[in-house]
Amino acid sequence: MRVAFLVVALLAIGPTGVQAKSGGGYTSTQASRGATVYTQYCTECHGANLQGESGPALSGQVLRAAYGGGTAAQLYDFISRQMPQNNPASLSQQQYLDVTAYVLSRNGFPSGNTPLSIGSLSQLRMSAQGKSATATGANTDEIVRAAPPVRNVYAKLPAGANTNVTDSMMLNAASNENDWLLHGRTYDNQRYSPLKQITVDNVKSLNLVALLQTGMTASFETTPIVVNGVMYITTPVVNKKMMIMAMNAVTGERLWDVTYNLGPFQICCGPVNRGVAVGYGKIYVVTLDDHLLALDAADGHTVWQTIIVSAQNGYSETLAPQIYDGMVIVGSAGGEWALRGFVAAYDAKTGQQRWRWMATDPKTYSGDSWQSGGGMVWTTPAIDPQLGLVIFSTGNPNPDLDGTNRRGDNLYTDSIVALDVHSGELKWYYQEVKHDVWDYDAVSNVVLFDVHQNGETIPAAAEAGKVGWVYILDRRTGKLIRKSDPYVMMSKNMFSTPTREGVDMLPGANGGAEWSPPAYSPQTHYLYIMAMDQLMRFTTKPAPSAPGLIRLGSAFTNVAPGGIQDGPFVALDVETGKVAWQYKAPQPLIGGVLATAGNLVFMGEGNGWFDAFNAKSGELVWRYNLGAGVNAPPVTYQVNGTQYLAVAAGGNFQLTFPYGDTVAIFKLPSTVAAGPK
Repeated sequence: MRVAFLVVALLAIGPTGVQAKSGGGYTSTQASRGATVYTQYCTECHGANLQGESGPALSGQVLRAAYGGGTAAQLYDFISRQMPQNNPASLSQQQYLDVTAYVLSRNGFPSGNTPLSIGSLSQLRMSAQGKSATATGANTDEIVRAAPPVRNVYAKLPAGANTNVTDSMMLNAASNENDWLLHGRTYDNQRYSPLKQITVDNVKSLNLVALLQTGMTASFETTPIVVNGVMYITTPVVNKKMMIMAMNAVTGERLWDVTYNLGPFQICCGPVNRGVAVGYGKIYVVTLDDHLLALDAADGHTVWQTIIVSAQNGYSETLAPQIYDGMVIVGSAGGEWALRGFVAAYDAKTGQQRWRWMATDPKTYSGDSWQSGGGMVWTTPAIDPQLGLVIFSTGNPNPDLDGTNRRGDNLYTDSIVALDVHSGELKWYYQEVKHDVWDYDAVSNVVLFDVHQNGETIPAAAEAGKVGWVYILDRRTGKLIRKSDPYVMMSKNMFSTPTREGVDMLPGANGGAEWSPPAYSPQTHYLYIMAMDQLMRFTTKPAPSAPGLIRLGSAFTNVAPGGIQDGPFVALDVETGKVAWQYKAPQPLIGGVLATAGNLVFMGEGNGWFDAFNAKSGELVWRYNLGAGVNAPPVTYQVNGTQYLAVAAGGNFQLTFPYGDTVAIFKLPSTVAAGPK
């Protein structure tokens, strides 16, 4: 998807005006050129008429609050340094000037005889005068009420497909070979399946047997959940709509779908959703406009919905919920806004909040900066039922790369955190990066497994951070057991303070490991990590803070051409912290990993390849090109004795990989699956 070019906050322009010494601040010809730039880079997120789609509408009140006393130079500076968000500062100076002129024109600012230029930007003062934006047909100051969901039922569930997942089933998911019941398959988030019909020896015979097209073409990050032959997925948001679908896990036949219409929302990192939770006969899903929905698993009708938090100031929800002991547990996204992160639990029957834990500690921030200090939770937590813990990772402090107004360690950002699962009480934390000013947050799923030290078996929790190390902790106490060797390139200056002139560093702001869930194999004791080497230039410039405004405090841009841009797929031995093997993809990797008892690991690449590797040796043993970026986590399951493999192929917003809208299902030919006679 083309990025939210004039993202969020800064260009929700209201009935403001521009005052210049000589009439209008741009020419109509320049605005026409800007319309072309807007169409190419902005329309998909902001709408053909600036009405907003997956990104905000480009008219409203926000710009007035932020720049009412400033000049167009401040506005241009943000756009040219930060946008497009998936490739900042990648357009020419003239394109940035032209698109600024176009947005001004659509909001009633007068044109003139002199083009907008670098020299004239500072002469154009934003004021509370001028034509109303309604004169150009753009007005989003009124309350927008979303339409109710639309449900379609196409076929009955397969015979015997009981979708009433119980607590006992979830607790014993590891022994259930047939289904993929939880986001990480099991509460430990290992993404390991005991199925071994598909093996290193026969994987070359794997065939595509079904392909479901969702009709929602955008960044596709869902993890399918499979219950008794029924697969549940979510789509990304397109045209302010997302879909929740039930499909036959063997044929790909659509059983029912629900189209959810979103109200106003703001996003930084794509119109994405990472999937559902299934339990108690219901489907639970969160939305970018901060709702938690409970749908009937049999036919998709709405049982209840609740508002998690107001979406007005930049909160959004992207993760797949976790479900445990009658609770639905969610976390907040939106780390580029001046917000305070949290994790919250809701009653699975009623939608009433049980508890909420806030992710910023006032004692470790200067002044009142903790109130907007970040610490968002982007990915699904792990659960330790024996210890009664919910364990997750937290995002960066805010502003991302400017720490001058938030002095201190900024707990509990960039951390692995454990809470009492029933009360939300903090039990322990481990902070990976103190006072982060590099966007080196912890965003991938925490994975639970056992390690061995001095003859003792230790229950561990691990997270592959953006910073490029895997942190392995004793999950009883939060004490560090070991920090792995680096699994990505690291520059010697990686903890240098960003400057106005810019500092080039590895890892870049994407990592390391992004949100992509790793997998752990108890056979090999390897943690399999998708990562990226992206040389980036970090530059700073303090930015104003206002409700609803994106607030980075800086910019980070790829150093290209000639910069380092590749994707390590790494097998890390958790018993030693050493890299066992590595495959280097030609592009940065993002999506997710699956490990199986067939001595296989699967993952996808942005160029369309869906790959299988020998889990022990790292040999690439099979691949299939799906035509769009395979940037979602694969799953495997069994129906009527046959093992299937499924993955979404829809590309990725952050890394501009090719878009698609498909879920692909694979299996072995029956003669191969049966084995030798």
